[in-house]
Amino acid sequence: MEASLPRDEPVQLIDADGTAHDDPEFPLPDGDTLLRAYRALVEGRRFNDESSALVRQGRLAVYPSSHGQEASQIGAALALAEQDWLFPTYRDSVTITARGVRPAEVLTLLKGDWHSGYDPAVHHVAPQATPLATQLLHAVGFAQAAQHRHQDAVVLAMCGDGATSEGDFHEALNFAAVFRAPVVFFVQNNGFAISVPLARQTAAPSLAHKAIGYGMPGQRVDGNDAAAVLSVVGAAVERARAGGGPSLIEAHTYRMQAHTNADDDTRYRDRAEVAAWEGRDPLIRMRAHLASTGALDDATAADIGAGADRMAAALRAAITTDTAPDPENLFRQVRGIRSPQLVEQRELLLDEIRRSAQPTPAGGAR
Repeated sequence: MEASLPRDEPVQLIDADGTAHDDPEFPLPDGDTLLRAYRALVEGRRFNDESSALVRQGRLAVYPSSHGQEASQIGAALALAEQDWLFPTYRDSVTITARGVRPAEVLTLLKGDWHSGYDPAVHHVAPQATPLATQLLHAVGFAQAAQHRHQDAVVLAMCGDGATSEGDFHEALNFAAVFRAPVVFFVQNNGFAISVPLARQTAAPSLAHKAIGYGMPGQRVDGNDAAAVLSVVGAAVERARAGGGPSLIEAHTYRMQAHTNADDDTRYRDRAEVAAWEGRDPLIRMRAHLASTGALDDATAADIGAGADRMAAALRAAITTDTAPDPENLFRQVRGIRSPQLVEQRELLLDEIRRSAQPTPAGGAR
């Protein structure tokens, strides 16, 4: 496939008022699909807010919220087929839940209980990556392996705007383009890499413009328009599935909350800027559109809200249940065959645990 420059303006199918617009290249998804997307948006927002509350309660060590970015997360997830794979970042928890992973399992890593709370092979979701951009190279390698095995699988590789400043990002795009790997690179441009604004990261017209340098198509999309994200990502997925190679999509959205609970975003961005984005809320936009078409009535909205309540209650119950730590978990699934060093480390730890469990002799010395 020939490389192509992105549009001057991001693709938008539903505007901030909920009004749909025809696009010559990207069709509006049908009503049932949009209603499904709205349900996922509501549950995603509730998941974000509930997770932030669990941090304040001391039940999670940290949570990188995607509040306000749910349209990007849900639209991208719904564009994938069951056999496709997702390689997420630490901020893509909502995307993972949209792929069918239980919310409590998504948060297991952030609670500190286990390497990853879900089985990647079952859900076709790689473990969340905290280092910026490292998962992109893994995604390309996985996609190329799928090619060699003649598997019908496309890989969605997600990252943020900050990750595009990492060398791994450029290596991954170049590798994927040269080998025409079935990968869709999806960049959520939420304006900041922690406290660094986009203008301090690149002088390119847009992040999507970087695609042309690697010989792949690039496209920009309104990241707060779930319908547009679903349509644009869906088209890229089908191109990759048909052998057209990789593509790069930049979703323009905004990080409404701090980088994590440990960040004070008032130090580097103006409150007026945040307030301006509140009117572009993806949930309000989709709700207005569905209500105008008659697809969302009061009863359906109440049912969706009740479903989000049940999800939140189940999440709270699971996260607030303490589990006894198992030292063996430090050594499980590290290697198929344990190295001598790993065996030695395991024996040292188990011996220390056994000795600490023995009663202390009189006089306090053991």
